[in-house]
Amino acid sequence: MTAPVPASALRMGTTAGRGTLLAAVLASGMVFLDSTVVNVALPKLGQDLGANVADLQWTINGYLLMLAAFVLLGGALGDRFGRRRIFLIGVVWFTAASVLCGLAQGTGWLIGARFLQGAGGALLTPGSLSVLQASFHPDDRGRAIGAWAGLSGVSTALGPFIGGWLIDALSWRWIFFLNLPIAVLVLLAALRWVPESRDESASRTRGQGRTRRRFDVAGALLGALALAGVTYALIDAPARGFDSAEVLIAAVVGVLAAVAFVLLERRRGDAAMLPTGLFSSRLFSVLNLFTVVVYAALGGFTFFFAVYLQNVVEWSAFRTGIALLPMTLLLLVGSARAGALSARIGPRLPLAIGPVVAAVGLLLLRGVGPGASYWRDVLPGVLLFGIGLTLVVAPLTASVLAAVQDRFSGVASGFNNAASRAGGLLAVAALPLLVGLSGGGYEQKDELTDAFRGAMEWCAGLLVAGAVLALVLVHRPPREAPPSQPCHSLPAATPPARPK
Repeated sequence: MTAPVPASALRMGTTAGRGTLLAAVLASGMVFLDSTVVNVALPKLGQDLGANVADLQWTINGYLLMLAAFVLLGGALGDRFGRRRIFLIGVVWFTAASVLCGLAQGTGWLIGARFLQGAGGALLTPGSLSVLQASFHPDDRGRAIGAWAGLSGVSTALGPFIGGWLIDALSWRWIFFLNLPIAVLVLLAALRWVPESRDESASRTRGQGRTRRRFDVAGALLGALALAGVTYALIDAPARGFDSAEVLIAAVVGVLAAVAFVLLERRRGDAAMLPTGLFSSRLFSVLNLFTVVVYAALGGFTFFFAVYLQNVVEWSAFRTGIALLPMTLLLLVGSARAGALSARIGPRLPLAIGPVVAAVGLLLLRGVGPGASYWRDVLPGVLLFGIGLTLVVAPLTASVLAAVQDRFSGVASGFNNAASRAGGLLAVAALPLLVGLSGGGYEQKDELTDAFRGAMEWCAGLLVAGAVLALVLVHRPPREAPPSQPCHSLPAATPPARPK
C-alpha cells in the first residue's frame, strides 16, 4: 500500500511545475555560485583591500561556516513553519547580505557580511530542494530533482566563468551585486507558483489543540561554536604558533562544543535539531562521511586553483573562469546520465570510480606552471576532474535522502548540506597550514607554487580515500516503506535528493 498522492501535486509539463523548478534552481544557484565565484575574485579582492592569507581564508570560511552550522536549523524551520515561507525569507536575507559584501570597504566589513550571507544561504538552500520533494507528483519527482541537480551543478561550475568576466570588466564587487536581479526572479516565481508544504508530524497538535514548535537553538549554537573553534585554530596557528594561548583555547572550545552537541542531540531525541536516529541508517552515515571527504577535496582545489592561475601563471580572471568552463558542460550533459546509471546499477561504482578519475585530474593539474598551454597543460586535468565530479554528484543526490524516512527530508537535506560545507570549510582552514602558506605568501610566486602542488596532492589523496569508502561501505538504498501516518492536507516530502 502506498501513500495517497495529493491532488495539488505538480507535474513537470505544467506552468506551475516549471515555475517551481525555476525558483528552486535559481535560488540554489545563487548560493552555489557564491561558493565558487569568490575564489576567482580572491587575488583582486586581496589586492584592493590589503588582505593576507588569513583574510582570504575567512572570506571563504565565514560563508561556509554559517552554511554548515545553520543549514540544519534552516531545514528544520522549513519542515515546521512551511518550506516556501522559510525559503522566501532566506532569499531576501541572502540578497541583502550580498549587497553588503559588494559595498565592503575593508576586510573586516567583507568577512562580517559573508557571515551574514552564509546565514541567509542556510535558510534557502535546504528549502530549494525540499520544495521540489514536497510539491511534485511522485511520477515526476525524480525528473524534477534530476533537473535541479544538473542545473544547480552547472551554476556551481559557471560561477568562475561569469565571475571572471565581471571582475575584469567591472570589479570584484559585481559578483555580489549580480544576486539582485536573480533574487527578483526567484521571488516572483516562488510567490506565483510554489505551493506551501510542511511536515505535519513536526507541528502536530497536543493537549487542548495547541501546537508545539520547539527548536533546538542550543544545538545550532553548539554546532556553530564547534566549527568556529576548530576553524579559528587552524587559520590562526601559522601566525601565532600551535602553542599560542588563543589557538589552544579555540581548539579546546571547538572540541568540547562538538562533544556537547552530540550529547545534547542524543538526549533530546526527536526534538533535536539533528535526530540521532537518522544515523541508524548506515548508508546515510557513510554517504555523509563520503560527502565531507570529497567536498573537502573540491573546496581545497577551488581555493587554490583560481589564485594560482592568476598570481603564478598570470592569467586574467576571465581566462581563469574559462579554464573551468568544461566542468560546466560535463555537468550539464552528464548529470542526468550519471543519475540514470546509478538508478540501474546502484550508487556504489559511480561513487567509487568518480573520485579516482577526479584525483587523476588534480595530479595532472599539479604540473601546471608559468607559460602553461591551456589545451596541453590545463584542459586534460580539468576534463578528468569534471568527469569525476559528474559521476559523483547525481548518484550522491539520489542516494543520501533515499536512506531516511520521508518526514526527515528537510533535516536530512540540511545535514548533508552541512557535511559538504564542513568539508570545504575544514579544507580551506587546514590546507594552507599543511602546505606552509601564510601572510602575503599568495602573492609570492615561488611560495604559492610549492603550496599549490602540495595542496593538489592532499586533495587527490582525499578523493582516493572517498573512493575506498564508497567501494567498501556504500550499497543500493533499500525501498522505503510507506509512512504510517501520511500527511493528507499538504504534499508529503519524499526522497531522493542531495543538495550541493
